[in-house]
Amino acid sequence: MENVTILTHPLIQHKISRLRDKRTGTNEFRALVEEIAMLMGFEALSDLPTEMVEVETPIETCMTPVIAGRKLAVVPILRAGLGMVEGILDLVPTAKVGHIGLYRDEVTHEPHEYYCKLPSPIEQRIIVVTDPMLATGGSAVSAVDFIKQHGGKNIKFLCIIAAPEGLERLHKAHPDVQIYVGCLDRELNENAYICPGLGDAGDRIFGTK
Repeated sequence: MENVTILTHPLIQHKISRLRDKRTGTNEFRALVEEIAMLMGFEALSDLPTEMVEVETPIETCMTPVIAGRKLAVVPILRAGLGMVEGILDLVPTAKVGHIGLYRDEVTHEPHEYYCKLPSPIEQRIIVVTDPMLATGGSAVSAVDFIKQHGGKNIKFLCIIAAPEGLERLHKAHPDVQIYVGCLDRELNENAYICPGLGDAGDRIFGTK
């Protein structure tokens, strides 16, 4: 699928395997999510625009590239998406951070918005939406809908694991969005959980049940 990148780097795959292990505790799980987000961000931000500036080194003056234009906006889908934010900020500390709050109906599995706050002017920024898991795709589609309604145009979506059903739904609804997936899993089960998956990412990041 165009605009879909499945990341195969051995470091990402190794760290995802540690996430899957039910014996991995909260502290390690949280650290792994940040590390994976940084590695994914390194790949996803490879097309950031640059411009040449003059810098004086200890030896001489030279022209050298820096990131151009408006700074990045990182927009986690609450709450699990928060776990990926620091990994992106480690790469681009000047990035602005927005938030989109969604909850999933336990019966229909469809998302409902309860909060949306985005950096301004959002239309001039490269926007990185984060959510560790792309399951049904409902939350991802809604989040991108909200961002576009507020004027966002250049959008990237980062998830650590995805189900084929969710990836197809997001790509079909927003084919212009660049999607980066750490690992594409087998399927969704009858409860809309990714299989083999890693359980509930939010609970495992924040130590809740």
